[in-house]
Amino acid sequence: MKRIALIIAPVLLAGCAIVQEVKPVQVAAKQICIVANPKVMQAEFVEVYQRELTAKGFDVKLLSPDSPLTACPLTSTYSANWRWDLALYMAYAELKVYSDGKLVGEAVYDSRGGGASFSKFIRAEEKIKELVGLLFPKGAGG
Repeated sequence: MKRIALIIAPVLLAGCAIVQEVKPVQVAAKQICIVANPKVMQAEFVEVYQRELTAKGFDVKLLSPDSPLTACPLTSTYSANWRWDLALYMAYAELKVYSDGKLVGEAVYDSRGGGASFSKFIRAEEKIKELVGLLFPKGAGG
């Protein structure tokens, strides 16, 4: 029985991965528009995102959900969702940035494959700050 447990444990743990990928924005701009996403139920997400962009020197404008990606020279979309596993935690976050409608940067945090890992229980605000910092390493104006 011990032998089976030793074989199964590494297989189960191998599937427990938290992924974070960032392609930084290389476009210089002073203003960024964020297309509102009503599917993100935690309003704090977009509030923190706006605050962090402002701290980076951007003039931030929130657009309606039906706004096109070309509504501003630099436009961003976001998505996020939460899950429950002993506590509510942010399982997924995605920030995309477009210049004149073309994707120029992206940050993704995905703990949905985190399984039994306790590292998935992060503070959403801190993770959003981190993602914004990596996505816009030079801030406004590039």
